[in-house]
Amino acid sequence: MRIGIDIDNVLSNFNEVLLNDYINHDKELRNNGIIKNNVYIRDIFDWTQDEEQQYYHDNIERLANLFKPIKDCSKYIKELRDKGHYICIISGRDNREYSDPYNMTIEWLKKYAIEYDKLILTNAYNVQEKADVCIENKIDLMIDDSIKVCEKCLKNNINSLLFNTDYNQNELRFKRVNDWEEIYNYIMENHKINVILDTDTYNECDDQFALAYMIKSQDIFNINAITIAPYSHKERNEAVISGREKSYNEVLKICNWLNFDTTNKVFKGAENYIQNGYDESNPAIDKIIEIALKNEKTYIMAIGAITNIALAIKKEPKIINKIEVIWLGGNELGYKDNLEYNFKQDIQAVKIVFNSKVNLTVLPCKDVVSKLKIDINTLKERLTNKSELCNYLVDRFYNDGYHGIQKERVIWDISVIAYMINSNWFKFKEVSCPNISDDTSYKLIKDRHKVKFITDINRNDIYNDLFEKLGDNNEINE
Repeated sequence: MRIGIDIDNVLSNFNEVLLNDYINHDKELRNNGIIKNNVYIRDIFDWTQDEEQQYYHDNIERLANLFKPIKDCSKYIKELRDKGHYICIISGRDNREYSDPYNMTIEWLKKYAIEYDKLILTNAYNVQEKADVCIENKIDLMIDDSIKVCEKCLKNNINSLLFNTDYNQNELRFKRVNDWEEIYNYIMENHKINVILDTDTYNECDDQFALAYMIKSQDIFNINAITIAPYSHKERNEAVISGREKSYNEVLKICNWLNFDTTNKVFKGAENYIQNGYDESNPAIDKIIEIALKNEKTYIMAIGAITNIALAIKKEPKIINKIEVIWLGGNELGYKDNLEYNFKQDIQAVKIVFNSKVNLTVLPCKDVVSKLKIDINTLKERLTNKSELCNYLVDRFYNDGYHGIQKERVIWDISVIAYMINSNWFKFKEVSCPNISDDTSYKLIKDRHKVKFITDINRNDIYNDLFEKLGDNNEINE
């Protein structure tokens, strides 16, 4: 989950510091004390607007040096990041009230060991700006004390938690939280991610690993559907339809081993590729559209040809703003071509998805996910006799039925599952969406919508998590 967090009154005790100082200053003015309750703290005294504004602007930077963190915020934010949540701190401090708001904020966060992935400052007097930042950064949940910020987020389908203060007591539309323990518990209870796995399951051995990895991670995933992606092998006389049937039966077999109920969960997809003229409805794309329109947000983890997703987008463009696609395909940016299996099977489908402006993360194969190479001896050591499924995975790794006996392979598809489990295991960069040249290479251009490309992975963390979930707790430390 991508979490946005305000600073003042959410991470810092802004109100407490301001109130204590204002009480002392009020004694120096007319000493009438607090005359209003349950209103914004700058409005509770009988000061004139000019008096209050002048005092505030003259003293806010001094007061900011007195701010202390809200109890346990650092502890729980660290735990959220450790579980793979993305933390974006979004504060309205870029409002001409501080001489150097960015560095001041960085130093404060560092001083109190508050972790984060990104810091963004906005103008607090332009509420829409914070909402726009949430949209731009694909925030799933915003934590703020401002009713207006929560309202703007609501209008843009972004969930909000309203941090409890005296001045927002009359607001009933948003979930109210009182402390960071409550925030953490709420997120852990409600953070399951709606996912669809689009998989050419029988094609190699890696899809089976990925499917098992996803099912063993249901503390994170709400598995809405498993859709069958097309694959074929001309040299092995494997057509799309026959491959689809094998993949469908393979999914049922893996799910049965893991006691995962496949009722209304597994759907057959495309019978051919878009680049061959295929443009028909099928159970998979119908289900993708249905789920996407129903949920606030659905992540599609695509580990084969991207045909089903392209057809769903083409047939119902409304889903574009309700899904995020994480796709294993192609090669790293700058490589000479993208003649990689998932990419070259249906280049037209790739173009449709890239041009659709859907939220897209690409995990390139060459020199990125290829780092997930592992050998049969390690697999035997870690998985043999852990379960019937694990024995099958080891055997399938050794001989997948298509590519001959191999003692060493890349288990490609687990990368997509791992990225959704913990994005901190990955490095990425956002680029203007590239065009796809006739030779399948990427052509980088400016001023298009952003696409995220993974640039590096933490192999050991991924495999340690996979093996732990499949039944072995020994760690890889290569």
